[in-house]
Amino acid sequence: VDQDGMVLDILVQNRRDKTAARRFFRRPVKTTRTVPRVVVTDRLRSYGAAHREVMPSVEHRSHKGLNNRAENSHQPTRQRERAMKGFRSAGGTQRFLSAFSGISPHFRPRRHLMTAPDYRTETQHRFTTWEQVTGTAGLSTTA
Repeated sequence: VDQDGMVLDILVQNRRDKTAARRFFRRPVKTTRTVPRVVVTDRLRSYGAAHREVMPSVEHRSHKGLNNRAENSHQPTRQRERAMKGFRSAGGTQRFLSAFSGISPHFRPRRHLMTAPDYRTETQHRFTTWEQVTGTAGLSTTA
């Protein structure tokens, strides 16, 4: 999650050891092609060890409550996972979440920062854009 609350990437792993933590740190750097100024994680020891290897010049913060932004960004994922009664495989989960994390914020404008008329206008604009992108703008909605 970046400083604006946008999800950069979701990585599904079955372990939380040092090797998995190294992969976790390398992936966002590879996809965004920028080195972060600060990395915030939970207090798992393997994150500290991998951080010292992968990006020692970047500040690493791990304290109770600091990673709430990252944890809260996973709530839509958790809701979707419950609705689907779990995923069948780690690969399928990763494919879904990679796409879902990019598309989901498009339909979730920051409601608390807008007035109701602005929210309605913004939502209408986003759905119109989505229909144009997916090619469903001229299709009928009746079945």
